[in-house]
Amino acid sequence: MEESTDYPEHPREKHRGPVVLRRGSRDEDSTTDQRLLDSRGPSDWVHTDPWRVLRIQAEFVEGFGALAEVPRAVTVFGSARTPRDHPEYELGRKIGAALANAGFAAITGGGPGSMEAVNRGASEAGGLSIGLGIELPFEQGLNPWVDLGVNFRYFFTRKTMFIKYAQAFICLPGGFGTLDELFEALTLVQTKKVTKFPVVLFGRSYWGGLYDWVKSTVHGEGKIGEKDLALLHVTDDIDDAVRVVQESYKAWEDTH
Repeated sequence: MEESTDYPEHPREKHRGPVVLRRGSRDEDSTTDQRLLDSRGPSDWVHTDPWRVLRIQAEFVEGFGALAEVPRAVTVFGSARTPRDHPEYELGRKIGAALANAGFAAITGGGPGSMEAVNRGASEAGGLSIGLGIELPFEQGLNPWVDLGVNFRYFFTRKTMFIKYAQAFICLPGGFGTLDELFEALTLVQTKKVTKFPVVLFGRSYWGGLYDWVKSTVHGEGKIGEKDLALLHVTDDIDDAVRVVQESYKAWEDTH
């Protein structure tokens, strides 16, 4: 029996820009232009994934544009729950001031607590105080001591800005957000996505247990190497923290 050379009819299709819709998928009762121009139409489309991609792109563009001219800077993390009368708040002010006096802008998450303290210290000392805020259901907007502020919807966009425009991290006592940023920074340095990037843990009484666990368990069981452990610097001294930042920045300058 001779093999049939007949082929099925080419399915009817509809084009949505570069996307081809066939069979049932092509049955739409409006066009993209119509949905854009008809203000009376449904608004559900602004919550779709393709639209979110554009908002993510816009956040990157806005962030890059706002921070492109920022001088050398240090990102400081810390708890949003630190009261203004707590010793850690005064510590944050002193660290912000010390960074400003050393010629570094201070970048924080822009919120209250320790973040506000660092922004305040930097601003009071005449330095550049930067806040990168995030849309959250339980925190207020940027604190009043932010000189240059950018608000983000997405954590991953904001994280990129924290890394891209800073030469170091200083971590004050903080919660899950601080821990998240800490370990992401360590991962990026370990995998050489960023170089000459020190991570300072400020407060031995707070961070000592974590460091001991990383050293005795994570390093002890061979999950990280000696060089990885050396990425962390624990201190209680502001001058020591600034020295680590300055030395690392000079090493970076010498290679660029």
